[in-house]
Amino acid sequence: MEVIMKEKPTKAVCLLKKSLGITLALLLLIGSVAGCGSKGTDNGGASTSSGEIILNEVAHSIFYAPMYVAIEEGYFKEEGIDLTLVTGFGADKTMTAVLTDEADIGFMGSESTIYTYAGGTQDYVVNFAQLTQRAGNFLVSRQPIENFSWDMLIGADVLGGRAGDQRQTM
Repeated sequence: MEVIMKEKPTKAVCLLKKSLGITLALLLLIGSVAGCGSKGTDNGGASTSSGEIILNEVAHSIFYAPMYVAIEEGYFKEEGIDLTLVTGFGADKTMTAVLTDEADIGFMGSESTIYTYAGGTQDYVVNFAQLTQRAGNFLVSRQPIENFSWDMLIGADVLGGRAGDQRQTM
C-alpha cells in the first residue's frame, strides 16, 4: 500500500477557499430569505417584490469582500435576487432599520439583538446565521512600522470604531 501525501495548501489557496465558502453561504442565506416572502406587492417587510432584498450592513468592511464580489459579478441577479446594499454605520442604526421595515436583513453582531430583547421590545429580531467566527477588525497605521509589537500599543490611544461601539471593548 502506498501513502501519498499532498502538499500543504498555500495561504492564498486557504483564503480563496474561505472567501468562496463565505460567498456561497451568503448566496444560500439571501436565497433562503428571498423564498420566505409571499408573492405579490407587499409582504409586510421592506421589500415590495419577492426577489427584492434590502440588506443593511453594519459597516462597509474588507471583511465582507466575498459578498461585494458576488454583488459586482452579478451572482445575486443570476439567482433572481434584486439586492440593495445599505450601510447602517452602526449596529444600533442597522437594528433600527430592520425593526422599522427599512431593511429585510441586518448584518451585525448579536449584541443588538440581546439589547433589544432585554429592553422589552415585543417585535424583536431573531439571529439566524453566523457568517464569521472572529471579529473583522484590522489594526492600521498612518505610517509604516517596522518590527511591530503589540507592546507598542500600551498607553496608546486606539480608535476602535466609534465611541461606545462594541469594538471599543477590545
